[in-house]
Amino acid sequence: MDTEFINLTSENLLHEHLCCIIRSRKPHPGVEAKRQWLSDRLPEGHVFRKLNEKATVFIEYAPLETAWVPVVGDNYYYLYCLWVSGSYKGKGYGKALMEYCFADAKEKGKSGICMLGAKRQKTWLSDQAFAKEFGFECVDTADPGYELLACSFDGTTPRFAPNAKIGKIANQELTIYYDMQCPYIHQSVETIRQYCAANDVPVSFIQVDTLQKAKELPCVFNNWAVFYKGNFETVNLLDVAYLKRILKK
Repeated sequence: MDTEFINLTSENLLHEHLCCIIRSRKPHPGVEAKRQWLSDRLPEGHVFRKLNEKATVFIEYAPLETAWVPVVGDNYYYLYCLWVSGSYKGKGYGKALMEYCFADAKEKGKSGICMLGAKRQKTWLSDQAFAKEFGFECVDTADPGYELLACSFDGTTPRFAPNAKIGKIANQELTIYYDMQCPYIHQSVETIRQYCAANDVPVSFIQVDTLQKAKELPCVFNNWAVFYKGNFETVNLLDVAYLKRILKK
């Protein structure tokens, strides 16, 4: 099965699709933003491995020290995303991708692998029940209901940075922190921007454009975080229906 997968590299990045939003002709701004983000991350050891088909079947992970998340620890990999969708489910691709990540971590002498989870499975997070089959366990928590899951090879564990547990900011208006790691972020930003403009809802967008900013965020983060009335709400990307529910609070 290994021959069915390819890793993105600096050499093939411009020519390979990025799985989430597959476009063969007209460029997609979210995809191109992700491509640029990846071009800066790949030299840092970031891994994007995908099925060699026009499909959403991939895993994405990076050394924790350079992962754009407010998680700290020594010598870990951080797993951003493992996604298998549509007719490709149930064929062993997810297992193969996770096994590749584990083998890569052990070959490089890593202490383990960690990922963002939750007490109850949330959308836009990888399937934690699947991850727990590989030995991932909760090693830290943050409100509201988020967990840091880790599989340790040597008994050490990572943790959320103390600032990630604050969950509050001074700004009372709708505030969204985001980076360009996910191709869907661009369209989510535009959807929210247009709705707020049409309905006179004050909103602040804060792009997380450096590793330091990501590590210092006042909440858990995978590539997106929403605050309202000073309180952290979610890492889920928003559609209009979800946004309306938040604004009713």
